[in-house]
Amino acid sequence: MLTIVLLISVGVGVTALIGSVAMFLRPTNDHLAENRLSMLTNARRGSGDKQDGSSLLTSGTLDDTRSFADEVLSKLGNIQHLMDQANVDMSGAKFLSICALAASVGAMICIVSPVPKYLLPVFALVAGGIPIVWLMLKRNKRMAKFNRQLPEALELLSRSLRAGHSLGAGMGLVASEMQDPISSEFGRAFEEQNLGITLEDALEDMTNRVPNMDLRFFATAVTLQKQTGGDLAEILDKIGHLVRERFKLAGAIQALTGEGRLSGIVLLALPPSLFVVMFYLNHDYAMVLFRDETGRLLLGAALLLQFVGALVIRKIINIKV
Repeated sequence: MLTIVLLISVGVGVTALIGSVAMFLRPTNDHLAENRLSMLTNARRGSGDKQDGSSLLTSGTLDDTRSFADEVLSKLGNIQHLMDQANVDMSGAKFLSICALAASVGAMICIVSPVPKYLLPVFALVAGGIPIVWLMLKRNKRMAKFNRQLPEALELLSRSLRAGHSLGAGMGLVASEMQDPISSEFGRAFEEQNLGITLEDALEDMTNRVPNMDLRFFATAVTLQKQTGGDLAEILDKIGHLVRERFKLAGAIQALTGEGRLSGIVLLALPPSLFVVMFYLNHDYAMVLFRDETGRLLLGAALLLQFVGALVIRKIINIKV
């Protein structure tokens, strides 16, 4: 039975490796302009607007070229959306192939290493999840930097409006004067306007790409100002001031909850650290948790309680501002 499992694992690993190499070596014609036009037309497909010449050129292109892996990704979740938020220039099919390749490498490590072979699925799942964890960390880092840049961008827009420029020109100024990620997001909205998209729709697309409450306030303020009038520059100044004050409050809360975070890190790291020490000092004693049925039940219960404890500690120290 073990031989069959090993042969199946090797076959899956080789297949994933060949598929990954073929996916990366396959020639593509995904130019930047084509990607932008495809994104714009897909975002508004089914909205009831009349098709013009530009929409006819791109209306069926993506549906004809999407691979099976992209279809799977679209049904599994919002991985492609997370990749856009992380600014990862890669298709969903390639990212899926990387996850499959990492899972096969993890399975191979389990096969060649002196660990129990029934841990092969665990090795494969952990290794396959590494690219997803990297993607989430990159996305969170980029979104956090966007949040820090937003007050300065709003102030720059306000000064641009007071100087007599339009809001669209101000967004172009933000794109040219500031750094990524806020420069790329505002520049993308600015280019969408140049392609004929209304300002409200461009801002709506940006708020969908960037899950930021303050950015949503900005988009709502622009929409209301278009409909009812008012001093948009003053509104932007107030939003920027509100964001800065929220950052100050969040910093104070983070300082007050620092002890709780440190306690959580120690409590969560202590059990696995002790297990590693026991594994090297007394290998046979530690392997009872894997060989004995009661030991496996205790190990599973410990992992479950660790997970529940991590969620509880995170809930306690995560205070929303």
